[in-house]
Amino acid sequence: MRILRAADYRVMPWKNGGGTTTEIAVSPDGAGLDDFDWRISMARVETGGPFSSFAGIDRTLSVLEGDGVVLDIAGQPPARLTADSAPLAFPGDVPTSAALIGGPITDLNVMTRRGRMAHGVERRPLSGEIRIAPRAETTLVLAVNGGFTLLTDDAPSLGPLDTLILDRGSPELRLHPKGRGLLFVIELHRLAANH
Repeated sequence: MRILRAADYRVMPWKNGGGTTTEIAVSPDGAGLDDFDWRISMARVETGGPFSSFAGIDRTLSVLEGDGVVLDIAGQPPARLTADSAPLAFPGDVPTSAALIGGPITDLNVMTRRGRMAHGVERRPLSGEIRIAPRAETTLVLAVNGGFTLLTDDAPSLGPLDTLILDRGSPELRLHPKGRGLLFVIELHRLAANH
């Protein structure tokens, strides 16, 4: 189990230069935009426009703050995505553009390399005792607009946007929420063909 603190995340320019992204975690460690297996990041989107293209990448997008965005993904009807919406999965190498609904947003972006990794993103309310049983090779737990305390012997606390990383086989975790917000549980699976 590892804890990543929001203050330590790396801020870098978007691939297309249109804004900045805050990298939460990437694998392998230190990988760049062209050679990661998986990457979790947040972006502040100030204006609408085209998305960066990522060849061979599958993406899932969630809105964390702001009124939301309408995504125009080639070959699909426009998708309206707000902070109340379920995470939206789409190919990272299909032409995609965004139109902001009512001003800037912050989004959560999960990317995995197709054929090597797969992922799932679950959005849960931060309320009551939460139990998480890590089933994937890697599971990340991120709280938004709130935090949580782990109900363990040393009881570490995580604040807003801090991330917990769990490996497969970690014991089931019990979390006690602090504040009212959302919890994102991201499961990253390595595909069997690459063992």
